[in-house]
Amino acid sequence: MDEQSFQAYFNLIDQLLTCPSGEQVQILESNHELVDAELLQVMAQVAEQLAANGDQNSADVLLHLRSDILAVISETSTSTNPSSQDYLPFLMEVLEATGNSNGDPKVVYPLLQANLDKLDDNFIHVLQNWASAKLSEAQSETAEYIAKVIGEFSNLIQQFPLGNKANNMEIAIAAYKVVLNFFTRESNRESWAGTQTNLGTAYSNRIRHDRAENLENAIAAYQLALSVYTKQDFSIEWATTQNNLGAAYSDRIRDHRAENLELAIAAYQLALSVYTKSDFPIDWARTQNNLGNAYLDRIRGDRAENLELAIEAYQLALEVRTKQDFPQDWATTQNNLGAAYSNRIRGDKAENLELAIEAYQLALEVRTKSDFPQDWATTQNNLGNAYSDRIRHDRAENLELAIAKYQLALEVHTKSDFPYDWATTQNNLGNAYLYRIGGDRGDNLELAIVAFQLALSVRTKPDLPIDWARTQNNLGLAYSHRIRDNRAENLELAIVAFQLAFAVYTKEDLPYDWATTQNNLGNAYSDRIRCDRAENLELAIAAYQLALSVYTKSDFPEEWAMTQNNLGLAYSDRIR
Repeated sequence: MDEQSFQAYFNLIDQLLTCPSGEQVQILESNHELVDAELLQVMAQVAEQLAANGDQNSADVLLHLRSDILAVISETSTSTNPSSQDYLPFLMEVLEATGNSNGDPKVVYPLLQANLDKLDDNFIHVLQNWASAKLSEAQSETAEYIAKVIGEFSNLIQQFPLGNKANNMEIAIAAYKVVLNFFTRESNRESWAGTQTNLGTAYSNRIRHDRAENLENAIAAYQLALSVYTKQDFSIEWATTQNNLGAAYSDRIRDHRAENLELAIAAYQLALSVYTKSDFPIDWARTQNNLGNAYLDRIRGDRAENLELAIEAYQLALEVRTKQDFPQDWATTQNNLGAAYSNRIRGDKAENLELAIEAYQLALEVRTKSDFPQDWATTQNNLGNAYSDRIRHDRAENLELAIAKYQLALEVHTKSDFPYDWATTQNNLGNAYLYRIGGDRGDNLELAIVAFQLALSVRTKPDLPIDWARTQNNLGLAYSHRIRDNRAENLELAIVAFQLAFAVYTKEDLPYDWATTQNNLGNAYSDRIRCDRAENLELAIAAYQLALSVYTKSDFPEEWAMTQNNLGLAYSDRIR
């Protein structure tokens, strides 16, 4: 509970204690958003303080009022579902199993599996209300034990592979917050820091609510944990939290993307100062894998070198993450290695794509739809990307394979359950239709436009600016090639889409993407029907020249050659 929330609860309690008799109900109704388990916690604390200060009468009044509120909340939480009277016994059974087994998933998970229908919002309300009452009323040793058991249960439900993943994460977050109402930095700093780290992980993996806000909450929780977990005093916990913080920065949506990735790399490298291969091989491998992810996405520095660093990190991780010993982790790193090979600049492009396809296919040996549906869908999407770009074998067949893989991914990546993944796959599917050889060209381009527009229903500029810009660029390409409807209007729509992309694609922040879109914009101006032809060609030449300020022969030889060719065509047609 932050200071602002505590003050709001305290002010409400003050109103309840000082108002004329009979007005308490009206005050509570006017502040209904504050009537929750945390209010009960603060009421108990204030009553204890009042009694300690000699004002037993006010303390008794407050405790009596608290009991009335608790009864109302409990009644509400058990009336929202016809079978909700079963929730409290189920909660007791789960917590007892967690405590008695010291958090053994082999004991707790079968119990959760048998009660998947109860892992919902109603369960959260029952947990919050019961825990608030128990933690405030129990003796200190008992309360501490209850808080620790709830913390263990939170860890288990966060990692529980069955049921509704979004519900599981909400339960974990709510339970961690319950624990943090008991364990404060002052009363039990080590448990408080550990819970902050776990809460950060839950926010990082949260499905509901705003993704950008969830990641900010994760970063804040990790930073709070690091205020206690220092390298000197808690080296292992410090390294774990640094690794987790790096993951949150890697995924961060707000602020400067390039800077976030640098912060991620720095955090991973700090973690590796403790996580050595000899002392902590599993943690070392996990952090190497994460470091590879950050290098894969890195904006600053030389792109080709970053990809080599990513491949090196993944290969190091695979020295520990073997299929036999760590099949799921092995598959994850194989999937990531495939992504690095797909994007690799150095070496033979055709060979790199074959290596990517091989890595993805290896990952799918473990990532099956039945056992790991979300991971399976992710790798199917990535495999689709590799087939889309594949150089060897028949191009038309490769694109059909890509479309098939994307459609498989969409069986799991639905908009309701995985909106960001769904949007990514829709964007990729749009690209495959854009370049499809089989089928009717006009139909394919319409399918591409629809897919890009669907992607943009999730990929908004405020929430996912880079992804939004990428899809705008792709949509511009589709309009540029569109056969149906008015050609002149299609080219205007293309130009608008490319120009929108530049709101995010700047030369400083995303030079390669900026150059790509400049080249595409040049093509659209070259083909433009409306406005002055001579002026359009000047705009095209300017765009190509801008693209070549990034597309150099040494760094991007293929892109350089393509843009030089386009520039040559524009000069050939030039009127001025």
